[in-house]
Amino acid sequence: MNHCHRFLPPPTTRREMLMQAAHGFGGVALATMLAGEMSPVSAANGAASPLDTKTTHLPAQAKRVIFLYMDGGPSQVDTFDPKPALAKFNGQDPHRVFKVEPTQFNNIGKVLKSPWAFKQYGESGLPVSALFPTIGEHCADDLCVVRSMVAPFSEHTNANFFLHTGTGLQGRPAHGAWVAYGLGSECQDLPAYVVLNGGLIPSGGLDCFGSGFLPAAFQGSVFQPGNSPVANITPRESKPDLQSAKLALMKRLDRNLLGRLGRVDQVESAISNYELAARMQMAVPELMDLGDETKATQSLYGMDDDFANTRKYGRLCLVARRMVERGVRFIELTCTGGNGDRWDQHGGLVDGHTKNSRAIDRPVAGLIRDLKQRGLLDETLIVWCGEFGRTPFAQGGNGRDHNPFGFSIWLAGGGSRAGYVHGATDEFGYHAVQDKVEVYDLHATMLHLMGMDHKRLTYRFSSRDMRLTDVHGRVVPELLG
Repeated sequence: MNHCHRFLPPPTTRREMLMQAAHGFGGVALATMLAGEMSPVSAANGAASPLDTKTTHLPAQAKRVIFLYMDGGPSQVDTFDPKPALAKFNGQDPHRVFKVEPTQFNNIGKVLKSPWAFKQYGESGLPVSALFPTIGEHCADDLCVVRSMVAPFSEHTNANFFLHTGTGLQGRPAHGAWVAYGLGSECQDLPAYVVLNGGLIPSGGLDCFGSGFLPAAFQGSVFQPGNSPVANITPRESKPDLQSAKLALMKRLDRNLLGRLGRVDQVESAISNYELAARMQMAVPELMDLGDETKATQSLYGMDDDFANTRKYGRLCLVARRMVERGVRFIELTCTGGNGDRWDQHGGLVDGHTKNSRAIDRPVAGLIRDLKQRGLLDETLIVWCGEFGRTPFAQGGNGRDHNPFGFSIWLAGGGSRAGYVHGATDEFGYHAVQDKVEVYDLHATMLHLMGMDHKRLTYRFSSRDMRLTDVHGRVVPELLG
């Protein structure tokens, strides 16, 4: 800002103006606009949009990401990492069997074998727990399972921030924001980064999906469950021409302000975002209307299941596929409510993990199969991941405590190595002992598959070139197909 601009009306009047003129526009786009951090995006003024498609550093295998966030921390020894030794030592004092690390609640019970049997599936022979019979039967040869994940935090909030942003601190850009910043968007009518909320926002709140110091154009837009996922998405005007007239009036007001002030990022952003909000009023209802999906497709996603949360998560997965088809860059799905405390079973392990797995088994398998048959899986990277795992011994009598020392995640599609198991934990599934993979490494590998060098994807902030992986991270070549 030059010296003369100090004497112009303060920019805070912009907020007042926009709040008064906000009726009838998409709440997500409005929130982005009010954040006031966007770069100039008005094509009419000759400015390039921050969400224009960008050239990649490397040949890209994946065009977009679906991040299936298993909030709370699924137990690795009950899902994708079978440990027969737990049955051998079941019921014994874990202190006599192995060194016990301090836990979140330090209520240490006995060694606890898995209540679920494992079965090998597919040509790969991938062992999958009885919790996921549909994923095992139909998708085993598509999965790239990492059994050697480690994390630096054993508490949910810090661990969630770290998984999503690469730091345990609040306020940094989420992985989806970095992807949108690095690649732009292939969709003009929907946000580049969307969070499909199944009902449970993770510990840490919306900052897990924020843009941090990146421009607000890249923040995650949270779509709520149901037919009205975005606030104010239904036009309040009785006729389309009335809405068009209102939009035209606001554009003229903004143009007049630009004529007085010169080029101002916030005003140019406001113009662009009102236009996006108007387009979203058409795109979002069409996106969420599943009436054009066949009964067979809806059944594939479990939307005819007796369990309500299977139907709910199935709808999220089907909407995610529809977003993939429309070019949305990064889509995250949160857990559904009503299954216990997410995957965080400090007690009631059997009940909680059974409900959570039942909610996602058919929908996730349906998503993989549907993308595959439509020719979209090769260019869509799916990540199934919690913030940490669980202990091989009980908390109390029938739960498991947090375990960041070794846990399992998996990738599918998007250039990942199919039918492969990477790394290993010890015989009890407690510590990663072979080919450890850190969260930084996961982020680096995800970006690599999308054609981005994690060391070159930077943003200048606070006199430093910031990146998702900070000064850490490596691409894990074994995970690449």
